[in-house]
Amino acid sequence: MAHSVIRDIAGRKLVIETGKLANQAGGSVLVTYGETVVLVAATAASVARDGIDFLPLTVDYEERSYAAGKIPGSFFRREGRPSQEATLTARLTDRCLRPLFPKNFHNEIQVIVTVLSADQENDPDLLSIIGASAALSLSDIPFDGPVSATRVGCIDGKIIVNPTFEQLKDSKLDLVVAGTQESVVMVEAGSDEISEELILEAVNIGQENNREILELQKEIISIAAKEKMDISADININTELSDKTAASLGDRLYSTIFSGVEKGERDGALDVLKEEVQLSLADDYPLAEVSAIFESLVKKEVRRGILDNGERTDGRGLTEIRPMSCETSVIPRVHGSGLFNRGKTQIMTVLTLGSMTDQQKLDTISPAESKRFMHHYNFPPYSVGEVRRVGNPGRREIGHGALAERAIAPVIPDSDQFPYTIRLVSEAFSSNGSTSMGSVCGSTLALMDAGVPIKAAVAGIAMGLVMGEEGRYAILTDIQGIEDFLGDMDFKVAGTANGINALQMDIKVKGITPQIMGEALNQAKDARLIVLNKINETIEAPRSDLSPHAPRMIRITIPVDKIGTVIGPGGKTIRSIIEDTKASIDVENDGTVIVGSSDSEAANKAIARIEDLTREVEIGGIYTGKVTRIMNFGAFVEVLPGKDALVHISELSEERVQSVEDVVSVGDEVTVMVTEKDGMGRLNASLKALRATGSNDGGPERTDREQGAGGDKPEWNRRSDPPSSGPRGRFPGRNRR
Repeated sequence: MAHSVIRDIAGRKLVIETGKLANQAGGSVLVTYGETVVLVAATAASVARDGIDFLPLTVDYEERSYAAGKIPGSFFRREGRPSQEATLTARLTDRCLRPLFPKNFHNEIQVIVTVLSADQENDPDLLSIIGASAALSLSDIPFDGPVSATRVGCIDGKIIVNPTFEQLKDSKLDLVVAGTQESVVMVEAGSDEISEELILEAVNIGQENNREILELQKEIISIAAKEKMDISADININTELSDKTAASLGDRLYSTIFSGVEKGERDGALDVLKEEVQLSLADDYPLAEVSAIFESLVKKEVRRGILDNGERTDGRGLTEIRPMSCETSVIPRVHGSGLFNRGKTQIMTVLTLGSMTDQQKLDTISPAESKRFMHHYNFPPYSVGEVRRVGNPGRREIGHGALAERAIAPVIPDSDQFPYTIRLVSEAFSSNGSTSMGSVCGSTLALMDAGVPIKAAVAGIAMGLVMGEEGRYAILTDIQGIEDFLGDMDFKVAGTANGINALQMDIKVKGITPQIMGEALNQAKDARLIVLNKINETIEAPRSDLSPHAPRMIRITIPVDKIGTVIGPGGKTIRSIIEDTKASIDVENDGTVIVGSSDSEAANKAIARIEDLTREVEIGGIYTGKVTRIMNFGAFVEVLPGKDALVHISELSEERVQSVEDVVSVGDEVTVMVTEKDGMGRLNASLKALRATGSNDGGPERTDREQGAGGDKPEWNRRSDPPSSGPRGRFPGRNRR
């Protein structure tokens, strides 16, 4: 039987239906908001997977091009690999759900979200989270939900709940907050130097809206929920083995963990202890069970040291940042490079500048069609001392790259001021905690090294949390790998000295309070300023000149009605100029033309060709051109590309001319003066009049090249020099997670 519930949320109807579609799934819902519709189905295996100690949850987000009235742009004209946006939405949904499953539930779970309709106003990502929560809650799968999600924007200082795509273009904030009735479970945001106070206000407003949606979910759950699977109430722990292992280790485990040595040396010492315990207990207990008990004791000791003694495994204080170093111009020939080290985390970011035609074309269901700023992230296995297959970027690489891109985007200069496509690539050469935030720092170094006029330097820091009994907790600054793995929170915060540009909070507990989040934000701000000071010690501002290997972009303006002339039939003319000069040429609808080349001579040649095509012939102007046709009554001379002027036989010479061929032949280059334009727009010219002026030295007094190049050194903008800093940037409306 079909059931549905409906409620007005932020001025639009949110509808949740079940029992109509996908009824063989464990639980399924159809969620509609505006005219955006998603189907979410959740199913779990009936038995647990053997030999695992984690939650085998998979979230797949399936974009269908028909949802936006599009046909896929691929060769096969059907959907293929998930887009970056789909991958990021799947990650976003997963992070909201994962903390709410029982720790001892190890059955395979698959949540599939299919976008059936995208109205280009309401983002389906929120419906993915809401629908997944509702489907799981209705199913037989154990789930400590429901959970809801709300997007919060800020336009002209006013908080907006669930802004549309159009509203996000003007918003300084794009924040998604997910929460249960009691607490926040996930936060992710892109912003334009927003204060910590405004972020907290936005989170609280988002949570208020979440509670309305949670009530709607509870309404349909009360009507149609299935009975949950039976699972064991407790995680089975062999207390006898645990006691024996702890007794065998004594104080050696704690002293080894908190020895203050580097990760590799500490891990090696722990491996020695583990082998010793395994050998001593091998006759009585399975090896895997002893290993699991040992790892649980390591976790317990790490958390005890932090909560009881304020100790960290590397000897730092709770708010202390690991040693840092920065370098620029690390790699020759590239357009810009930066190397950032923080502890054992090492990131090198390389920048490449291209023409506006190098923008990435987006084949997705979102309104965005292209983007000119990209950040990509690579995480090779050797960065953590592992051996595994190297292939296409996975969800982790895509997510980390997008987070750093989101942090940097607000400081990127507008294309009107800096007409380049910008690509950053961050290579994680070594990883021990928060390579994504290291990528933000490396990107800032590379951008300034290349001379990109960014608005301000951006830095990032990762915060951690360890929670104990009776409300005790400790917030950690600049977490390393072991603190991320064994802790309760990974809270990444990036921004400038003036405010936050991006944040992402993932937790392993069932929620945190606004108080903890506020403390973490303030602690992150203090740390961010320290990192920014370190960056500024290395490079204070963007270099005044671009790398000699980077293309120079020269902006000129042509009349709009001449665009077709420059492009030519089927693009023939512009292709010819590009092939001849090897320069890039971008023509915009408003008549702006951007010519790019690292060779100033090639750029000047291309500009001259374009200006030849678009310049009007002036009466009295002197031009040099080739004879294109000869008639009985005169010769036609191409005074500008595509524009011929007739030199009448009587104007070829001061003396009488019997035949045109006696003076000129087809292909001859001659210099003439344009004398008139008749009523039909035809041009007349004269060699005789030119000679009468004395300007018959073979070169025109005002040639068609004189206005072309504007000097030997190309400029970014022929009307003004490049600014020291660009206008206020905007984070992309899409590519958010």
